[in-house]
Amino acid sequence: MAGRYRYDRLSGGWWWSPEMFTVHGLPATSAQSAAEDLLGQQKAEDRTRILEAVARACTDGRAFALESRILRADGAERTVVLVGEPVRGGDGDVAAVEGMCIDITECRPPGSDVERAQALEAEVGQLRAAMASRAAIEQAKGILMLLTSCGDQVAFDLLAHISSHTHRKVRDIAEVITRSAAGQTRLPDDVRAIIRDACPPTQPLR
Repeated sequence: MAGRYRYDRLSGGWWWSPEMFTVHGLPATSAQSAAEDLLGQQKAEDRTRILEAVARACTDGRAFALESRILRADGAERTVVLVGEPVRGGDGDVAAVEGMCIDITECRPPGSDVERAQALEAEVGQLRAAMASRAAIEQAKGILMLLTSCGDQVAFDLLAHISSHTHRKVRDIAEVITRSAAGQTRLPDDVRAIIRDACPPTQPLR
């Protein structure tokens, strides 16, 4: 079981998916209580590490993946992996932290402690890669929404269209667009041509 969350740095607000509440054994409540729920159910010795990881993600843009233990509302102790990825706003500063909380209690690999640690490290690496891809896609969608004056779904459809017609993965297209917007590289000509065609006359691609 895995739940998703988002922490908005500017407002201090939290959003939890329904699965996030399930992982913690809680009924769906308001977003305002999510932070208290998240920290309140962590084992005391794990809370400081989580607070420090979230703070570093906000200030230094560091992603994190931590194993911790939670005490559910029903008294059961569960082992979870908390993954977080910084999401930068248009000004380049971290605007939010998005991530997942994965309950690994029932799926810990058999074997020695070293083998379990290696298996967990590999799994966390895959989760962090997935989160990084998702963050790049969300940023690219935002850029396309600004360029083409379209909505969220249309922006994703445009990403998929570019992917299909240039024979690149959506993730790779998203990374190219975000790097170009940051001035780190130039858009490939085929990607540039498709985006230019999608831009309204009043919002040309430069």
